[in-house]
Amino acid sequence: MWRMSWNDERALRSYPRTLSVQDHGWPRSSSPADDAGSMTMDQRRAILADALGVGLAAGAYAISFGAISVASGLTVLQTQALSVLMFTGASQFALVGVLAAGGGAFVAVATAALLGTRNGFYGLHMAPLLGMRGWRRLPTAQVTIDESTAMAVRHEGNPRDARLAFWSTGLAIFILWNLGTLLGALGAGLIGDPGTYGLDAAIPAAFLALLWPRLTTTIMRTVAAVSVVAGVALTAVLPAGTPVLLAGAIGVACGIVLSRRESDA
Repeated sequence: MWRMSWNDERALRSYPRTLSVQDHGWPRSSSPADDAGSMTMDQRRAILADALGVGLAAGAYAISFGAISVASGLTVLQTQALSVLMFTGASQFALVGVLAAGGGAFVAVATAALLGTRNGFYGLHMAPLLGMRGWRRLPTAQVTIDESTAMAVRHEGNPRDARLAFWSTGLAIFILWNLGTLLGALGAGLIGDPGTYGLDAAIPAAFLALLWPRLTTTIMRTVAAVSVVAGVALTAVLPAGTPVLLAGAIGVACGIVLSRRESDA
């Protein structure tokens, strides 16, 4: 039987213990987990740049909210508290809009809560991707908004990229939204009537921009049309804020009926 000599054994010990397949010129097969965990510096910079761009746009938009809120009768402190605690632009605009139109506090809060329910659905989708546990869920829930969710879903194939996109976007918007709110609230006296500059049309325009690209089916377009007609018709006979709630309920009922008919056909 062949026996290893002392020189052969010493040479073997000095040889690297771990050899990669590249050392022999063989192609390396990488697992999806390895690919998903890698992130180049360029990818990181691109994500952070996108997050900052979204945050700057939100901050500029928040200036109009601060001005409209103070012009509607809220104080600077109350306006800032809405941005810090509520932190959802559509609901904030809806709340101050109802109050400015003479609606009661209950209707204003109900309208804002109805619009904010979408964030709960975002949370259900984002929870497995972010994997937060315990107290970390609280700050995560606070920055789970339209933009942070959209940025994370855009990189959903790479969990590390998705988490970076979510947190960088959420924190950028939170900081710049509150800064913009403060600037708008403090400068409300200089701006005067927001309607003069078209700021009162900011939230309807934003809603239309978000809604229009999503009306991709006949059912969606029908539901949107029914809701608009119902909202306009009810505005003439109901207190401010109430038509939004009823139009939303009518739209949901219409969508359920049409979906069932389509499934039965």
